[in-house]
Amino acid sequence: MKRNYLLITVLFFAVFFSCKNQENKTTETEEWVSIFNGKNLEGWTPKINGYQLGDNYKNTFRVQNGILKVSYSNYDTFTNQFGHIFYKNTFQKYKLKLQYRFVDQQVSGGEAWATKNSGIMLHCQDPKTMLLNQEFPISLEAQLLGGVDKTIQRPSGNLCTPGTHVEMRNKKITDHCIISSSETYYDNQWITAEVRVTDSIIEHYINSKLVISYTNPTIGGQFLETASKEIQAKDGQKLKGGFISLQSESHPIEFKNIQILELK
Repeated sequence: MKRNYLLITVLFFAVFFSCKNQENKTTETEEWVSIFNGKNLEGWTPKINGYQLGDNYKNTFRVQNGILKVSYSNYDTFTNQFGHIFYKNTFQKYKLKLQYRFVDQQVSGGEAWATKNSGIMLHCQDPKTMLLNQEFPISLEAQLLGGVDKTIQRPSGNLCTPGTHVEMRNKKITDHCIISSSETYYDNQWITAEVRVTDSIIEHYINSKLVISYTNPTIGGQFLETASKEIQAKDGQKLKGGFISLQSESHPIEFKNIQILELK
């Protein structure tokens, strides 16, 4: 009996320390890297519709108090100056997380659908290949929305597909936007958004909750005709990676704590 008790005790501690070591190993390998320094736009380049790459029209993208802001304080009116700010590196398999919040009022001239509307653009085409008057990069959008009317649900973390298609449950999806299972956020609280991108699946999380997932992203569909002939020629090609960008669509939004973890 004593021998059996001793054996059980030894096995218990062996399993315990094995799990503990595995836990520590996992923690050690999860090296999140900040890709926004909180001081300036170093490493990020704006591309605003109608303007050359690098032209930060009317200081739309700016940094203040550790926050990357999309601001329209210098605008008289918004006339389709849809914009994106691109991080310098490309990524294929990764986790990206950040915090965002919508603030203030939409600038005059903005479309009604763009009220409290922004996004994290994944697998973006190289911004150097965007046309001068191209409103959106060919990409996958983790759409960020805020509630406007208390009687209308407006989930965040949706999927929009400018110039792309995806599959969900082994079925090709050609709709431009697919609504997530997220709740609606009506005030200006900070919300955590995360995307997890692998070769097999892409997932969107809002405040740590999985709200949508999809597979097999390819080039094609709506907005592809707005891209260059070279990009259009890639119709049907699988998207395996690309640039990351943050969107400006006429409503002020703030981002902070932008971090990435590359996966093997």
